[in-house]
Amino acid sequence: MDNSASPDDERARLSSSDSRKNGGWITFPYMIGTMACLTVAAGGWVSNLIVYLIQEFNMKSIPAAKVYNVANGCITTFPILTGIIADSFLGCFPVIWISSLISALGILLLVFTAAIDKLRPLVCDDGSSACKNPSTTQYAVLYVALALASLGAAGTRFTIGSMGAYQFDKPKHQGIFFNWYTFTLYTSIVVSSTAIVYIEDNISWTWGFAISLGLNILALAIFLSGIRSYRHVKEQEGSPFINMARVVVAAIQKRKIPLFEQSHHYYHDPSDKHKNMASPTPTFKFLNRAAFITVGDIKSDGSIENTWRLCTIQQVEDLKSLIKLAPLWGSGLFLSTPLIIQSSLLVLQALKMDRQVGHHFKIPAGSMSVFVFIWTAISIPFIDRLLYPFLAKCSQFSLTPLRRIGIGHVLTILSMAVSALVESQRLRLVRSHHLQGQNGAIVPMSVLWLVPQLAFNGIGEGFHIPGHLGFYYQEFPASLKSTSTAVVAMFIGIGFYMGNTLIDLVQRTTRWLPDNINDGRMDNVFWLCCFLGSANFLYYLVFASFYKYKNIGDKPNDAPSK
Repeated sequence: MDNSASPDDERARLSSSDSRKNGGWITFPYMIGTMACLTVAAGGWVSNLIVYLIQEFNMKSIPAAKVYNVANGCITTFPILTGIIADSFLGCFPVIWISSLISALGILLLVFTAAIDKLRPLVCDDGSSACKNPSTTQYAVLYVALALASLGAAGTRFTIGSMGAYQFDKPKHQGIFFNWYTFTLYTSIVVSSTAIVYIEDNISWTWGFAISLGLNILALAIFLSGIRSYRHVKEQEGSPFINMARVVVAAIQKRKIPLFEQSHHYYHDPSDKHKNMASPTPTFKFLNRAAFITVGDIKSDGSIENTWRLCTIQQVEDLKSLIKLAPLWGSGLFLSTPLIIQSSLLVLQALKMDRQVGHHFKIPAGSMSVFVFIWTAISIPFIDRLLYPFLAKCSQFSLTPLRRIGIGHVLTILSMAVSALVESQRLRLVRSHHLQGQNGAIVPMSVLWLVPQLAFNGIGEGFHIPGHLGFYYQEFPASLKSTSTAVVAMFIGIGFYMGNTLIDLVQRTTRWLPDNINDGRMDNVFWLCCFLGSANFLYYLVFASFYKYKNIGDKPNDAPSK
């Protein structure tokens, strides 16, 4: 076995010794092809959902935005549930193909809502007071479609990342996979946000949703066609989350028992041939009591009498590793929150700026976020193919996962600062042209001035998204590899709601965000985000500086070989 493989990776989690022959780069086209098709399919209905609800279902803008937020919230928070299911019961492979079927069914129902007139209310003229709301049946079909499509997307997107990384033994190769996984994710979003949205706006909604459905089915076909090449994880005996709960309960029950350092006082799993450690580590010593053997804990055959009173050393160490990761995971919440705020306010800025490019093209305000995805897609190949080789040849500096995340923090702070400066200039033009109080006034300033802040945002995501994915996959316990990538989606989803909460708080306590942003001080909001991001970065530096890589010492999971 490769020396760079971690002790956790060496555990007997494969269905057979032959399965170790599977996996590797032969699985890469299947994983990336599946990821690309599913992401374009999901983006095809998500990106333009607000417009569809307003135009075809006669929804007001705020209710439509709330439905859109709920759909996005499901896609970004539910992966943690599918990760738990994959780790505890089914494994990645069944979760991915079942979720693909669920999302296909949801998109099929969306096709029906667009193609069958009876599933939509009558078309409403703009400004008409006689608009009819959707019927109960029409609402039911729409919401069932959105629920299935959202749950299906949540079950595939990050689970594919976990399964794809599991095909490789070397941490370096896992890091390269996550680079291209993120590149595929962002380029696919660009395609769906432009090409499919254009079809929906200019040809028909039916054709746009039908293309998404076809791509979803193609993704499932690509995924299943690689079944002979995949390395499959053996089904586990019981949920790892239940095992961690047992550690806490057992430690509490034995809280008054004095501990000894000798290894024979602690319980080793008889089936663990490697016996990774002689005794538990000294950190969080209270939890070591869960593996401490007392009278009556062991049966005559050597098995555990009560699993809620005695746990294995490995189960104790698995819980400790999650506790150590919690502070770093918390920093991800406040890393994503400013980015969510920036994306929320971006459209409002664009609507008040000159969006004309040339004589015949006007940039849609809702398409400005595409620049983030474009710069992320550009930065990832640059980092992987140019920056890594340069650092390997010209310096001793290695781009570890934690350093990569830290660079993402810095670029995010710079993005907020540039946003504040650009908005300050926009407001100066508002005042110099006396545009205050004019709700429909357009500032004579090109919307392309927003591109630099989006470039910093996108490049920052090119650093920290693959960094987060690789770091948590590397450091999570072997029994929780599917959940490891889902926690990244989870803090993005929570950050989405935290961003909305912060915007509401600013509106209630200040005058920075009135309905007409020309009368406010949105630049102060960005400076606030810059301050919060800086404080969060200092917090991150403290915990990152003390963190020791669990599996491979200080060697980065994606550093290039020398």
